[in-house]
Amino acid sequence: MIKLIKQMMVLFSLLCICTGNLFAQSATSGSALDRLDALLGNIETLAADVVQLIVESDGGVLEESDIKMRLKKPDGFYWETLTPFPELIVTDGSTLWNYQPDLEQVVIEDWDSSRSELAAQLLSGNIESLAGDYTIDSVTPKESEHQEFELIPRTADNVYQLISINFMRDELDSIYLNSKNGQQTVWRFDNVMRNSAIDDAQFLFVPPENIEIIENDYAQ
Repeated sequence: MIKLIKQMMVLFSLLCICTGNLFAQSATSGSALDRLDALLGNIETLAADVVQLIVESDGGVLEESDIKMRLKKPDGFYWETLTPFPELIVTDGSTLWNYQPDLEQVVIEDWDSSRSELAAQLLSGNIESLAGDYTIDSVTPKESEHQEFELIPRTADNVYQLISINFMRDELDSIYLNSKNGQQTVWRFDNVMRNSAIDDAQFLFVPPENIEIIENDYAQ
């Protein structure tokens, strides 16, 4: 569960990059940063069907999942795994709910972006810190319909070797998380709807009756 929540927070973070003039890198990198900022910065809400692939170091697919995603800046995120193992992670920016229907339980805790260093940098708007930890470059021509951006950690202690964000005709297409252990997480986005109305109630969860409620308090 912890790994899934951290990956969800990374995705939430990447999609919540805010616009601004806080990037401090070379002129070449700055051009890539401006382009990525323009593509992500105009997203206020996002709804999509997501196919998630967990790929082993030998290239074999360990798991494939079908997911429904909803995003509403600045705080709303909804990530429902439909198959093969139903699970819901949803937050309104204050509370995080993790509902596991097969186990008939929901884990409730305070939303704490600090448990993911990448999430903390982006959700706080600390883009200067992000630029200090990652080089952000474009690997495709500006005129291409396919735009790919790579985030490469500057230090050896980062859990990711590479993060790749891909757009097709200005719409989010896929994100790749390459871990240092060789495993890769791939998110492919279909039926993308950008900046359509999403009710705030989408990001609240009311536990069904007769399920176990586990409340975690990380302040203790």
